[in-house]
Amino acid sequence: MSQRILIFDSGLGGLSVARAVVSRMPDAQTLYAADNDGFPYGDWPKDALVERIVDVLGRLIAESVPNVVVIACNTASTLALETVRQRFALPFVGTVPAIKPAAEVSESGIIGVLATPGTVDREYTQALVDTFASHRTVVLHGCRHLADMAERCLHGEELADSDLAAEIAPVFVEQGGRRTDAVVLGCTHYPLIAGRIADVAPWPVRLIDPSDAIARQVARVMDNRSASSGTNGGPTAFLTKPSAGFADVLAREGFARNQLLPL
Repeated sequence: MSQRILIFDSGLGGLSVARAVVSRMPDAQTLYAADNDGFPYGDWPKDALVERIVDVLGRLIAESVPNVVVIACNTASTLALETVRQRFALPFVGTVPAIKPAAEVSESGIIGVLATPGTVDREYTQALVDTFASHRTVVLHGCRHLADMAERCLHGEELADSDLAAEIAPVFVEQGGRRTDAVVLGCTHYPLIAGRIADVAPWPVRLIDPSDAIARQVARVMDNRSASSGTNGGPTAFLTKPSAGFADVLAREGFARNQLLPL
């Protein structure tokens, strides 16, 4: 028997969290689920997206019987985390923009937040700013293409530096001799191309990746859970739409076993 962790995202962005979870808890059985048939979540109306997330997670939970579920997607977490916690009798670990740690490490007092338009527009995100960074200048930027750029990079496609630089440029500001010195990677896709983001940034900044903090929270939750029954089937990935490209990327990340989740 082993602890079983289900990591859920709309696409491949949650792999940044999966890497941190596997590193911290190598003896647990890690399952990865990509709702690639619904990707990108940012294009969905709010109510329809919540309904889809609840439906997909319900099927995943029934299929995999996890001890804990990680919603490794900022958009899904800010929108549906409380709903799924009420619906399912399991612990959920969400992912929200790491505004608090960015505010703590910033020396200039100017922090940037790269996130999807949906995450930027959520009241939850503004509440984080009001609670933890009211003493800072916070530049929120809803990136329309950055998650897709990360997906394309994972699939081996070319990404022009100029396109990436233009996508992140709005969070790099200068005011009265001060300039942005910390940038929150507010979507789990973004840490997957953190090196590229650092390379095209107009000046060096601290990129705040919440993946390890999420993994630490998962470990704390797991300490209070008993192991799942049944045998450890090894790392397994679920997809909601057949995709050789997704399967190849997941296999490179150690999820060689792939299973289609019928919807």
